[in-house]
Amino acid sequence: MDSDLINLVNKLQDTFHNLGGELDMPQLVVVGSQSAGKSSVLETIVGRDFLPRGSGIVTRRPLVLQLIHSPVPEDNPPPYTEWGQFLHMDKRFTDFDEIRKEIEQETFRVAGQNKGISKLPISLRIYSPNVLDLTLVDLPGLTKIPVGDQPSDIERQIRNLVSDYISNPNSVVLAVSPANVDLANSESLKLARSVDPQGRRTIGVLTKLDLMDAGTNALDILTGRVYPLKLGFIGVVNRSQHDINSNKSMPDALDSETEFFKNHPAYRNIAHKNGTKYLAQTLNKVLLNHIRDKLPDMKARLNTLMGQAQQELNSFGDAAVFGDKNQQGALILRLMTQFARDFVSSIEGTNVEISTKELSGGARIYYIFNDVFGNALLTLNATQNLDNQDIRTAIRNSTGPRPSLFVPEVAFDLLVKPQIKLLQAPSLRCVELVYEELVKICHNCTSIELQRFPRLHAQIIEVVSDLLRERLGPTSDYTQSLIEIQAAYINTNHPSFISGSALAAAQANSPPKSLPPPRPASAEPMNGYANNPEDDEDDVSDDNASSTSAIPARSDNRSVSSTVHDRSRAPSTTTTAAAIKYSKRSSSQHHSQPQRPHSSIGAPASGSSPPTARETFLNLFFGQNGTAPVSNSTHADRGHHSSTAHAGIVPIGKDVSGADPALTSGIMSGSRMDGNSAAYDMKSLGRHIEAIPGDGSRLTMREEMEVNLIRSLITSYFGIVRQTILDLVPKAIMHFLVNFTSQQVQNRLVSSLYKPELFAEMLNEDETLVAERTRVKALLDAYKDAFKILSDVNVKST
Repeated sequence: MDSDLINLVNKLQDTFHNLGGELDMPQLVVVGSQSAGKSSVLETIVGRDFLPRGSGIVTRRPLVLQLIHSPVPEDNPPPYTEWGQFLHMDKRFTDFDEIRKEIEQETFRVAGQNKGISKLPISLRIYSPNVLDLTLVDLPGLTKIPVGDQPSDIERQIRNLVSDYISNPNSVVLAVSPANVDLANSESLKLARSVDPQGRRTIGVLTKLDLMDAGTNALDILTGRVYPLKLGFIGVVNRSQHDINSNKSMPDALDSETEFFKNHPAYRNIAHKNGTKYLAQTLNKVLLNHIRDKLPDMKARLNTLMGQAQQELNSFGDAAVFGDKNQQGALILRLMTQFARDFVSSIEGTNVEISTKELSGGARIYYIFNDVFGNALLTLNATQNLDNQDIRTAIRNSTGPRPSLFVPEVAFDLLVKPQIKLLQAPSLRCVELVYEELVKICHNCTSIELQRFPRLHAQIIEVVSDLLRERLGPTSDYTQSLIEIQAAYINTNHPSFISGSALAAAQANSPPKSLPPPRPASAEPMNGYANNPEDDEDDVSDDNASSTSAIPARSDNRSVSSTVHDRSRAPSTTTTAAAIKYSKRSSSQHHSQPQRPHSSIGAPASGSSPPTARETFLNLFFGQNGTAPVSNSTHADRGHHSSTAHAGIVPIGKDVSGADPALTSGIMSGSRMDGNSAAYDMKSLGRHIEAIPGDGSRLTMREEMEVNLIRSLITSYFGIVRQTILDLVPKAIMHFLVNFTSQQVQNRLVSSLYKPELFAEMLNEDETLVAERTRVKALLDAYKDAFKILSDVNVKST
């Protein structure tokens, strides 16, 4: 029964190694430093030379050595009684030199030609009538300093490999230490103590007892007085290098070892507890006892592994071929329904497998709406691509041949529509990002059961992708139409839009940036007449009158949006007052009233009241004294200012300060413009048409105010449209793309794929999955067989 128990463990070990099982079987792990004598101990136990030898690291892969006692039948003896067999090849080796060469070649194949190591073990079985049933694992020797072409971290690699094996609680550590080295420096015992601090599963082996200095011995170590171990220390004497070179046989080596212990004065009393034969017997008993002790743990572990294997096998589905169309259709319908449910739950955030490491599904769509799209719109500057020259040119072009009294409405519409179109690119990109995210969600909704059928999975992905592509076009078109709708009608009556009159009043209350230099008191009046107290009084009375006699207010209660759109508010009133003022001044000049001394430009006449904020704004907007009267030749004989008045005529809304001096002097040099005037030159006038300002000329004060007013109005209206688009685009995407796809995905799958003629093709399983299912099923069967055998062994042992 004991022999069967060890053979059972070996069989289970081989089975689980081939199938990738995780059951840790009881085994003996040989640990020791380089040149400690590990290989010699194993060869002596086997009784054959079969391990590679040489300098440096020779053992670079774990060697799982299974010794199987095979008695020779007396009636029909075989041609050979000892042979070896590797687990990776089906061949019997009767020549142990060939076994050594195969170990070297297999090491080179996996670990390479250099001195690197590998964790992949080599499994070797040796059948012999001279061995006891044992399972030993020979590990690479511990080293300190890399030698030759060894890796620089060779010490760490070997320690990690050894620790992986000895940390298994089902393993017994065979710590090999040379007797001619202080035991305190034993690396094998140090590692064994780290995993077995109480020494319950560690056996100490002392080698090279015959090489100790004369007068010294290891009796205290062998008797357990120096380093106590529950399983004790066993001393052995191996063949020396000279014996190996001289081909000393194993029986002769064993006889020499026996004579050494019997004749040594320090070891003669404990000779029966030392030597290779005693070591093999002890290891056999320790392994058997260890297997019996670990049987309950092995059975519990097998129960767990069987449950895991069964669950994994169930995830692969039934391997039976679905010959019935009804069964095939039911399976396909269930898989499509599960896919649609996973797709919707990923978007809504109700999936049970929600990631805690990164955003996924619907959370990523919200991130696109709020962070990506929102930040893209908020970073847009309404007038960044508009310079002052562009705005001035638009204002001038929108007025045509007439001088403008106010900022034209057409200029505002012309400038604000291209700025609204700036919102189109980020809006369409937002649609694309959400579409791409939905495609990712579609590819991630893959269950293990659906992976069984790659063709069905691919067709489901294709159908849903086609649905998403169909919805991408209408969503993009509607999103683009939202921008075009905003540009189609400029609603300046929006309650959040800053009216032009409010902006004008704000600018009037603020001091002007720059004023023209004051004129001397003796200078000629600017517009052919001087301010007088009567004029000032008329200004005040006219302003008050204009407030009641102006154009009637609108009956639709529409808010004033700008000076352009509402001519019944302050600007129109100002125009009416200016016209009345000019009429009175013309009448007073007709009666040749005496002129009063005037004050400098921008200051009130002496004795008159200081200008109000509104009057200051009118001076900035229309000129110093309101609107300048357009003079004609009938005024030439009225007063001594007639010629000056003609010379100072300035059209409303125009400023000749920036014009060509030659052109200005040519136009204003005579009292009449006729062909008889020497200063009048038509050719000179034609040449100056090409010098019309508009390309980099300096803005006048009026033009600067108009540009700033237009810029402020564009910024205000652009903010309204941006906020609207920021709200409507995510809603449109959710309605046309996300919600529509979520509602129609299952119907589209059923209508496209639920076709009996496609069932057989779609249910073809993946070859890799079929092979994996076969492996898991074989492993499950092995677990069940092992559990049954261990249960029978447990019953027999009791």
